[in-house]
Amino acid sequence: MNFREYIKWLEERQDIICIKNPVSKVYEAAGILKKLEPKPVRFKEIKESTFKVAGNLYCGKKEFAQNFGIKPAQIIPFLIDAIENRSPCQIVSDAPCQQVIYNQPDLDLLPILKHCQDDGGNYITAGVVISHHPKYGQNLDFHRCMQFSKNEMSMRIVRSRHFDAYLQDQKKLDIAVCIGNALNVLVAAAISVDIGVNELEIANAMEPLQLVHAKSVDVFVPAESEFVLEGTVYLDRKHVEGPFIDLTETQDIIRQEPVFVVKTITHRKDAIWQALLPGGLEHKLLMGMPREPIIFKKVNEVVKCLDVYVNPGGCSWLHTIVKINKQSEEDGRRAIEAAFASHRSCKHVFVVDEDIDIYNPLEVEWAMATRFQGDRDMVIKQKEQGSSLDPSAEPDTHFTTKIGFDLTKPLYSKGKNYKKHPYPDIDLKQFGL
Repeated sequence: MNFREYIKWLEERQDIICIKNPVSKVYEAAGILKKLEPKPVRFKEIKESTFKVAGNLYCGKKEFAQNFGIKPAQIIPFLIDAIENRSPCQIVSDAPCQQVIYNQPDLDLLPILKHCQDDGGNYITAGVVISHHPKYGQNLDFHRCMQFSKNEMSMRIVRSRHFDAYLQDQKKLDIAVCIGNALNVLVAAAISVDIGVNELEIANAMEPLQLVHAKSVDVFVPAESEFVLEGTVYLDRKHVEGPFIDLTETQDIIRQEPVFVVKTITHRKDAIWQALLPGGLEHKLLMGMPREPIIFKKVNEVVKCLDVYVNPGGCSWLHTIVKINKQSEEDGRRAIEAAFASHRSCKHVFVVDEDIDIYNPLEVEWAMATRFQGDRDMVIKQKEQGSSLDPSAEPDTHFTTKIGFDLTKPLYSKGKNYKKHPYPDIDLKQFGL
């Protein structure tokens, strides 16, 4: 389903809240999204814009799975298959995303939200950035964009990502920022793969995807996006970016970031803007879940991996819970090392047995309480490169102490019982309940 098909599907199920009263793009829309989270929301009228807005659309794995007609337990193999069996997209010449074209763009006309007090400005948060390099081809990524004029934005570019490598090499990049995308495009943009891999081909492997050539820059964009902002990012032209609420729900710092000059805006007739709440559950899902197949594959190289959860309690970035089928006493430590190697931003790894529900934090904590001894089962990695999102890491270097927790039970219990004992299975209907 594309973006608007999914919204229509939610409406048919009466599973989306429609806000009919006028809402401001300054604070009000974001506040409503947070109050109603995880319920999907559609705003019929934005005071400062003629466009409608929708948000909170993909707040959990259940929503992701139902979009593709699979079960939540099938998500990791589904994503692994898409990465390994990516395929070229169909190219079309006529596309919904180009039904309306503005060559003298005015960003003030768009419902770009200002989310929280003290934010540096109005922010695009759900924008998929498409760029092209003469050697490596197209790249897909997320970069938040802060508006500071009618046609200019400062773009937060995380160092060492592929987009940063493109920009450092080329000094300026023609790009397209696409808003209102199908879920396969959103997830593909968040997946980490080798440089030179076109993530749009991963999206196409999840669900067929048509592309169209942008109007003023040399990139191909999803034909069914709601909005496309075309223009150029300049490495040596900088502007203040921030402060802004990040994935950890804490306020990120002010930086000098490259400027994005918007040359052309195209969009659908009656286009719908996607509002992605910074630090919200949808943000967390799109950050954390695409890391899970990468971690799964790496852990599965050294032990039998059953499942992986980059959980919201760990900001969907800093914590990873790994379920394994333990075959030797060293399997827990092997899984910890593999998880850290595959997701270098991760700060804490928790490894559990196959009888633990990794989506239930009470069960994970129970495993820690009953199966873990700190002097025996803890792996401490001091002064390692961590995440810039972690406010407790060293400010400039982002060095942090990483800890792995082996919460698996010993293979030989020496008389101890590490399993929960079952209670009688009673049919309550027999007792009128």
